[in-house]
Amino acid sequence: MTTSGTASDVFDHLGIRPIINGHHWRTVLGGSIMPPEVVQAMTESSGYFINVDDLHMKAGEYLARITGAEAGMVTAGCAAAQVLQAAACMTGMDDTKIVQLPDTAGMRDEIIIQKGHRNHYDNCYRIAGAKLVEIDTTGDTNGDKLSAAITKNTAAVAFAWHARFYGIKMEEVIKIAHSSQVPVIVDAAAELPPLENLTKFTDMGADLVAFSGGKGIRGPQSTGILVGKKSLVDSAFRNAIRTSMDKTGIGRPMKVCKEEIVGLVKALELFLEKDHEGEWAEWRSMSEIITNMLKDIKGLNVYLNEGPVYPGPAAPTATIFFKDSWNGPSPSDISNLLMEGNPPIYAGTDPQPNALWIAPVALQRGEEIIIAERLRKIFTDTQ
Repeated sequence: MTTSGTASDVFDHLGIRPIINGHHWRTVLGGSIMPPEVVQAMTESSGYFINVDDLHMKAGEYLARITGAEAGMVTAGCAAAQVLQAAACMTGMDDTKIVQLPDTAGMRDEIIIQKGHRNHYDNCYRIAGAKLVEIDTTGDTNGDKLSAAITKNTAAVAFAWHARFYGIKMEEVIKIAHSSQVPVIVDAAAELPPLENLTKFTDMGADLVAFSGGKGIRGPQSTGILVGKKSLVDSAFRNAIRTSMDKTGIGRPMKVCKEEIVGLVKALELFLEKDHEGEWAEWRSMSEIITNMLKDIKGLNVYLNEGPVYPGPAAPTATIFFKDSWNGPSPSDISNLLMEGNPPIYAGTDPQPNALWIAPVALQRGEEIIIAERLRKIFTDTQ
């Protein structure tokens, strides 16, 4: 069976139903939707042959310029950037070490991470061969546990920005790590917007910072950004491309095609020009449509939350708290009912207990009305 080549035809052929994403810019839900200008730039670039290494270098110079970092590179997603962060900190520019990974014999190969910062992406550091050293910094206000954990085998200290509320603050982490000449690597995957985060972490002194290119920037989903100290970015690039020994490093399977590099650069140009205050106002408007339609339902506390509700950027989010007096389905049950509908709707149910939320960041105009009507029907039909 063949299709006409349109996306809807391919989806139909494969038995895939498009969804409404009320959760967030999540990879498993397709990341974000690229602007037409990004798609056009990628399409046009597909018609040319170029030296991809040269494109990488020029794109890296652009990333450094807009982030204020010494150097930058485009990666195959933020997860790949994290692999390369670890590799760079362990190998430097030593080609023998680069081709040796993930065997880390003879290298500093320990990456310290606070217990409150552990997440399912920190395994990316281990892909490069690094060993994670977890420290419980609960109640540690002066960083003594981090200082004690740094040894001659420490290659880096990892910091997950979404977990900045737990443990030692980033400023103190950087101060302690740098006093022992240990670099700090930051996972800032979903931290754009706000715009100022492009420069914030390197300005704070972080040595390598990883962003996703396919979330708030709205570039190709399988792109990422790695910026930081030139010596470490150069090492990351060497781990990803080719060594002087004409052998590839551990990052070679994570290569980025020319179309993706061009798409990310175009998406960043648009991101820098965007009216971010206007976008925030639009998110608030969409969320208020949902809260206004549900606020009179007994047993629920419906409100607008403008703080973080999910590991990612804050946004005006429609939040539904289930009171003790609620006698209907649980938040997870409601979430399942939404996913079983047509079209399926994905909402958030964690980490706040007894709550369900709709983030507007990935919604298309009009979908907030569909969600509000579906939720109201579910709530009124199941009490």
